[in-house]
Amino acid sequence: MIELIVTELDGSVRRLQVEPTGTIRDVARACELSLECTCGGQMACATCHVVVDPEWAPRLATPSVEEREMLELAVRPRRHSRLGCQLRLSPELDGLAFRVVGE
Repeated sequence: MIELIVTELDGSVRRLQVEPTGTIRDVARACELSLECTCGGQMACATCHVVVDPEWAPRLATPSVEEREMLELAVRPRRHSRLGCQLRLSPELDGLAFRVVGE
């Protein structure tokens, strides 16, 4: 198990213990996070938009060109914005902190 530290839309912080498989989108659906995840992980929308804690950003895989382009369409994109459907969980991400961004 790994821990994810999630700041929800209302500012509350949730500490989740999850298996290090799948993506943030999968966790959002399983744990009922405030992420809409409309396109089902096909990177056809930006409703799984999260902002990764700056401390964690350098530890993540670089976003693809497609992800960067989709993030340009997101509401209020920020420097460390990512699509939850593109963030694959692994044991190395134990303690990952991110904020849900409302679309």
